[in-house]
Formats: sequence, structure tokens, C-alpha cells
Amino acid sequence: MPRFLIRRVLGALVILLIISAITFGLFYAIPRDPAMMSCGKNCTPDMLAQIRHNLGIDHSLPVQYWYWLKGVFVGRDYAGFGNCNAPCLGYSFANREPVLGTIMDRLPTTLSLAFGAAIVFLIFGVGAGMVAALKQGKFLDKFASSASLFGSSLQIYFVGYVAMFFLVSKLNLFSQPSYTPLTEDPGAWFSGLLLPWLTLAIIFTANYTRMTRSQLVEQLNEDYVRTARAKGLSRANVFFRFAWRGAMGPIVTVFGIDLGTLIGGAIITESTFSIQGIGRLAVDSVNKSDLPMLLGVTVLSAGAIVFFNIIVDAVYALIDPRIRLA
Repeated sequence: MPRFLIRRVLGALVILLIISAITFGLFYAIPRDPAMMSCGKNCTPDMLAQIRHNLGIDHSLPVQYWYWLKGVFVGRDYAGFGNCNAPCLGYSFANREPVLGTIMDRLPTTLSLAFGAAIVFLIFGVGAGMVAALKQGKFLDKFASSASLFGSSLQIYFVGYVAMFFLVSKLNLFSQPSYTPLTEDPGAWFSGLLLPWLTLAIIFTANYTRMTRSQLVEQLNEDYVRTARAKGLSRANVFFRFAWRGAMGPIVTVFGIDLGTLIGGAIITESTFSIQGIGRLAVDSVNKSDLPMLLGVTVLSAGAIVFFNIIVDAVYALIDPRIRLA
């Protein structure tokens, strides 16, 4: 296991290096003047000259990337703006602050939204899928399948606005969506994120219901499950010890990708409910043409997905004893 994790971490670093290089090239090679885009609306000639110097526009693109990559490990000074301590993902000239500092300020909001929604859609999605598999062909199975099909066809921005209009404005059943740090007021943290959690979880719940049902139905028809039944094991023992364990692999894989994507930024959900997380930060960066911030958010999103894929690979060995990670 340790050697496997070391190999996967090293491989992840290489992947992140490639992603950052490609993203850097796309952001800084395609625009005719990336310094002008990064300067913002209140740009002055002196500020533009400083940004060109700080970005190294007079150098080739590989040299510019090298300066950026070097700043990740040892930090970087930006003339006229300040110092960016390592790890430095760049400097937002529009906000006049290091990229990583802004991302870390928004990260707790996105983490709260992502993990809260993940708990909801895992409980309801996997639970509904298990019930549908156990009651295959019966009313509960058909109801769960129909509900999941309906849920997967909905869009978050539509459900979010409708929910806020009726459940918040008209009926006052939920608090106005907002983020309050958990350490300051747990009650306000929970009530402010409850509606975004439920809205974000709707589509994921539908997907996990269908996936869990299909995986369990397939496992229940496997020969080893039939053999366990023939040996006289109880239905619950066969279901949880054999069928459920065999079905967990694909579910864990998809969950790792989904969670990594959500931590990278639930853009639509955060924009719909005006929650200031990583996703909303990405949207604001696009509107401001803040290239350094966009690059930092992209690298963070890629890192979250890669990290959770490593976790998934390690969990596989615990789920399925047939897998050995050397």
C-alpha cells in the first residue's frame, strides 16, 4: 500500500504539472495581450507596464510558465503589488491580492456546500437504489426509477429559483441561502445551506439511485450470490456481505469524481444562491478577465479531482479483497 500511494502521488503531481502547463498556455498564449486582460477595468498605463513586467510578457511563453511554476515552490515578488509567499499560484492584479489567499477564503464555503450535499445524495440516492433493488419489479422499484428519471431531467438553476420563490419568499419554510462559518454559528450555518444542499442533491440523488439499483441487481444475479443463498445464509447477510460489497466499487469511483468536482466549484449552485464559493469566484474571474485567478481555480479543481481519485483507488483495496495494491 505505501508504495502504491507514493506512485499515485508522484503520478498525480505529473498530471497536475501537465494540466497547469496546458492551462497556462491557453490563458496566456491565446489572448493578444494577457496583461491588458489581467489589468482590469481601472487600468492605468503605469499599472499595465508593471503587470507586463510581472508576468514576463517580454519573455517566451515557456519562460513565463517557469516563473509561475517557480513561484509555486519558492514564492514570487510582484513589483508594485507585493510579495506572494509560497505556494504562490499567481497574483490577482484585479483584486490586488495573491490568488491562493482568495481561494482559501472561499474554500470553506465550497467545502461546506460540497460535503453537505454529498451526505444528502448518498443517503437518499444509495438508500433509494437499495430499496429498488430489493423490491425489483414491484411498486417501490418502479416509483424510485420514475422519480430518479424525473430528478435527473431537472436543472439546478430552475429548481433553485423555484425553491427560493416558494419555500423562502412565500412560505418562509427555509432561511435565505447564505454562508455563516460553522465555528461562529452552527445553527445559521446549517439553515443557510440547507436549501442549496437539497437543491444540489436532487440531480445527484437521481443518478445514484439508478446506479445503485443497476449495480445491485447485477450483483444479486451473480453465481457467487446464488451459491451463498443455496448455503442457507440469510437474505440480509447475502445482500450486505456479498451483493452490496460487490456493487460498491463503481459507486465509490463515481462518488470520488463527483466530490472532487464539487470541491473544485459548484458553479451553477453557487451562482443561483449567491453563495461566495470557488464556483462563484470562477464566474467573477471570467467577468473580470482575471487570468491569474482563473488559472489558480483551474489548478485547484484539477487537484481536487486527482486527489479524490487517489483516495478511491486506496479504498478499493478495503472494499474488494481481490484487489491487492503493491
